[in-house]
Amino acid sequence: MSEKKAKKDEYQKALAAFGQAMKDFRKGDMDKASAQLEAFLEKYAVELELVDRARMYLEIARRRPKKETVSLKTYEDHVMCGIYRIQQENYDEAAKILNKALDFKTDEGRVHYLLAQVSCLTGNDDDCLEHLKKAIQKDKFLAVLAQNDRDFEPVWEDKRFKVLAKLA
Repeated sequence: MSEKKAKKDEYQKALAAFGQAMKDFRKGDMDKASAQLEAFLEKYAVELELVDRARMYLEIARRRPKKETVSLKTYEDHVMCGIYRIQQENYDEAAKILNKALDFKTDEGRVHYLLAQVSCLTGNDDDCLEHLKKAIQKDKFLAVLAQNDRDFEPVWEDKRFKVLAKLA
């Protein structure tokens, strides 16, 4: 293997390690991100382009509070926080928060739609389709959204999805 190819391979590994640390950073898992950034700095200290950024993010991670605390009081608080957690790819937390939103309004299709998204994104097709069914029963327009929402792409070819989509 040539020296140039070896350097390129090592850079790709460094980039992947930095990318994984950033993924955890964006999710808000500061402990995990800090550990990965420290390991990155030890192993890839020669990658100056990434080292400065890694140090900066490590400092931010160390200064951030360990857990975000948000006081969720209303239905809207729960829905918005659930959407935020979905965007962070924190699906377990999103599901917990959205299920609490159902305590406020059991007849709201939007929460079932969001729970269907979470289920689909985590590979739980049966729960996805069950929540989607409830969502569409409460608001027929949600079937149109689901047909165009990339989060539901894994179930688009499922016969049960096609039946649900025709209910609208």
